[in-house]
Amino acid sequence: MERIEVHVDERLASAGDVLPLAGHIDLEGYELGNHEFSLPAGLDYDLMLTNAGDGILASGIVRAQVEGECDRCLEPASFDLSAEVNEYFLFEEPEELADDEDEVDFSLVEDDRIDVSEAIMAALLMDTPYVVLCKEDCKGLCPRCGANLNEGDCGCAERDEERRMEESPFAALKNLM
Repeated sequence: MERIEVHVDERLASAGDVLPLAGHIDLEGYELGNHEFSLPAGLDYDLMLTNAGDGILASGIVRAQVEGECDRCLEPASFDLSAEVNEYFLFEEPEELADDEDEVDFSLVEDDRIDVSEAIMAALLMDTPYVVLCKEDCKGLCPRCGANLNEGDCGCAERDEERRMEESPFAALKNLM
């Protein structure tokens, strides 16, 4: 992903100063786990940079049309993603860190610049669903024959049930009536 650097200048010089930042990134796609996603229209961001005194708060929204593969039926799946960006860039590294120094995560304003591209990508990844479906009620594939059950019933479930009933020790009881 391309870097989106913002110069922290007189527009963000004093606590309370605000700078709007909006744009478009022509990102073709990304990977998350074993999923590959494409972004046919790239992604749009609309951020507000705020001088909070000891750092710059970058907050806003990232929007994208995402295409991937349905986890149940393996057909194409698409969804709209709207992710919240919240990243804090400190002017100076704190002298005292929390008790768990390894778990403290912060970004710094370096050379009077901040790079919001990592915050945008993190928001995109965090809001991408873990399970991707082509539709909410996707029926998936038949575990026996592999047919797409969204296109119709393959009959395997009925045949399996009939076979179970015939092999049951109580099958002879149905003839008593």
